[in-house]
Amino acid sequence: MDYKDLANLIFPDAKDISYYEEKYPRRNLPEGAIVTRFAPSPTGFVHIGGLYQALVARTAAEKSKGVFILRIEDTDQKREIENGTEGIIQSLKDFDMMPDEGRISKDEEIGNYGPYQQSLRKDIYQAYAKYMIGQGKAYPCFATAEDLEEMRAKQEAAKVRTGYYGVWAKYRNLSVEEAAEKIKNGESYIIRFKSPGREDRKIKHKDIIKGNVDFPENDQDIVIIKADGLPTYHFAHAVDDHLMGTTHVIRSDEWLSSVPLHLQLFMELGFKPPKYAHISPIMKNDNGNKRKLSKRKDPEAAVSYYAELGIPSLAVKEYLLNIANSNFENWRKQNKQAPIEEFDFKLNKMSVSGALFDMVKLLDVSKIVISKMTAEEVYEKAIRWAKIYDEELYGLLSKDKEYTLKVLGIERGNQKPRKDIAKWSDLKYNIEYMYNEEFEKVKNNYELQTINNKEDIRKILDLYAEEYFNIDDDKQTWFNKIKEVAGKMGYAKEVKEFKANPEQYKAHVGDVSTVIRIALTGRTNTPDMYEIMQVLGKEEVISRLKNFE
Repeated sequence: MDYKDLANLIFPDAKDISYYEEKYPRRNLPEGAIVTRFAPSPTGFVHIGGLYQALVARTAAEKSKGVFILRIEDTDQKREIENGTEGIIQSLKDFDMMPDEGRISKDEEIGNYGPYQQSLRKDIYQAYAKYMIGQGKAYPCFATAEDLEEMRAKQEAAKVRTGYYGVWAKYRNLSVEEAAEKIKNGESYIIRFKSPGREDRKIKHKDIIKGNVDFPENDQDIVIIKADGLPTYHFAHAVDDHLMGTTHVIRSDEWLSSVPLHLQLFMELGFKPPKYAHISPIMKNDNGNKRKLSKRKDPEAAVSYYAELGIPSLAVKEYLLNIANSNFENWRKQNKQAPIEEFDFKLNKMSVSGALFDMVKLLDVSKIVISKMTAEEVYEKAIRWAKIYDEELYGLLSKDKEYTLKVLGIERGNQKPRKDIAKWSDLKYNIEYMYNEEFEKVKNNYELQTINNKEDIRKILDLYAEEYFNIDDDKQTWFNKIKEVAGKMGYAKEVKEFKANPEQYKAHVGDVSTVIRIALTGRTNTPDMYEIMQVLGKEEVISRLKNFE
């Protein structure tokens, strides 16, 4: 009996690997095109760091005219949560990052290299495990939990490295006949990789992001097939990345120490290894100390947090690209209207250390992103968000679409568009005064300004409403008339006049303008008042001026 006989005993129905090598041929891609993948496990919500990795992987593939794959790594089924896969797919969909290949719904996938869900690839992994056993590069291990616990205790007592390796690998050198006998007797077992490595030897590796690194060789006989017949992550990723033609593995730097093992697996399987790019985690400033964003402690760690706040997905992507490549910010300043796809993203320009997450910066980015949207775009995105998260705003937006589009169009499309909205949860406050029923609630909630004499305020509003206001005025005429009102009431027509001779005037035209603004909106700070009046219309403007208290 030889290794091949043992392999056939363990996996009698597994196909020869030549079947899969033919089924999944090498990809015919343009020169320089790369294949990347996002390979999350459905064991919890999508972390912002995961989205970051996905964005980097997708962008890198897209820039090279390559392929971006979504692969669901669900072999750890004990930790899988309900609807975990659907949550991953929905998050990618929300951020317009759907894959070129892979899972696109619970029951649907696209691409010719699937299945793209590891639990559905059991036969493939067993075929390659069978090959490894037949080559003498893997073996059945009959160690029980008690055996492993006892081994670990001895290692700790001897103050040596823990793990299943070398002389501690009890079943590593079991004869084929002995192993076969145990299997026939019904003893439970798993399949381990027979590592050819030595801990006293070093491997050198060049990571795309981290640069040159070296590690001790892997000498651990890691598990490759568990008792349930499913693979471990290490083995599955090697088989999958080979068959799917992954050229670049982009993942968190927590996996950097696994590189010696992974390169070893590729070598022993006879595969060409991919290039690796290990991304530093997104960090948070916690009382002066930097730490990783925590799923437990930090609400902003969850991708759903940004959806609930109503931060546009494009803003999040812009911000993440900004921390991915430091030259993105300068590029954006020079290319204000360009889509982010035009940015020349480079993997090797990513920071070696973890970027610090800055919510203030993200909101600033979001303001700019929203400011570039048309009124129609704002309406469609905001109402979609409000339908889920804000019933009142949804009611406001859906009441009269034509009017709402006019409201949202105020100071939009200008050379310097309004930047008062950072997230859809801000929107109601910023537009509610444009709707009569909402204005009634806020109209008297103002702070007294420079002009706090109620008699003067009343005179200003009456004078403007009765003698100067004309809805058909152009903007310059409109403002000139406000100056005239100021002059008649004893206020400086120009701010500079007031500053030069403050004792000669009660205040200046800006203060008069503020009185009118408060009467029309209940606010001291709003977008362009002329445009607001045009949208409100003649009758409503007059009514608000006359009824102000």
